[in-house]
Amino acid sequence: MPIFMDRHDVPNATAEAVAAAHQADLAIQSKYSCNCMTYWCDEQRGTAFCLIEAPNADAVRQMHRDAHGLIPLDVMEVDPATVAAFLGRLTTPAGHEPIRETAFRAIMFTDMVGFTDVTATIGDVAAYALLQTHHDIIRQDVEAHGGMEIDRAGDGFLLCFSSVTKAMACAVAVQRSFAAHNAVTDGHPIHVRIGLGAGEPVTDGQGLFGSTVNLTARVCGHAGADQILATTVVRELAVGKPFTFADRGKVALKGFAEPVSLCEVLSFQRMLLTCARRRLVITA
Repeated sequence: MPIFMDRHDVPNATAEAVAAAHQADLAIQSKYSCNCMTYWCDEQRGTAFCLIEAPNADAVRQMHRDAHGLIPLDVMEVDPATVAAFLGRLTTPAGHEPIRETAFRAIMFTDMVGFTDVTATIGDVAAYALLQTHHDIIRQDVEAHGGMEIDRAGDGFLLCFSSVTKAMACAVAVQRSFAAHNAVTDGHPIHVRIGLGAGEPVTDGQGLFGSTVNLTARVCGHAGADQILATTVVRELAVGKPFTFADRGKVALKGFAEPVSLCEVLSFQRMLLTCARRRLVITA
């Protein structure tokens, strides 16, 4: 049977109340040929997400209606491998404590700048070795910051983090790692661009984290070499955290009807460069 994820808006609901609703689902799931696999509860945002094996989306809605009356706003068929990659599990953790694990995730895209041109310059063999160095550096920092590798396409990565803080710390670490590598390498330097976004899994029917992934990919594509660009939601969630931002205004991104406000997360190297440019402007 297919697997569905649904979304419930439950303002002011506690984790205990969501856990009780899940137990009510379990009590009648067989009546609707469903298998309630697990759920996520975000008390702060007032949302809950259920993962259910079911014959169809209507069966999910009918089961919820009968069990507790909390009808989901959205029900979307999902790939279990993708759920596991983004959210880390497909079943309820051991024990009987109410789940207070949010399904909100920070998304990161990375892209190696100018790799096609580099390949034409240094040849396939040397380019392949350079690409492996690129992969190793990124994976090392992603692992150190608790990130998950969702996909790799050629010279870029799609990565996922449980918090915006971890994603930004990783992005800054990645840029610092490449700066350190470039300072000592005898070979071709590696430059990457990074895009950061954040959101919930079921919002628009475009697939798991669909709009967030699409937007973050466009943000990454808009970034320059050695730059980290982020959406405003990332900045808002980083209030009080030890990161420095610079406004980059509103930009038109392909696939989005309205211009998107972006900001830059400044790594130490970018901060030095920005300060140097400002001094040049002031001097001039």
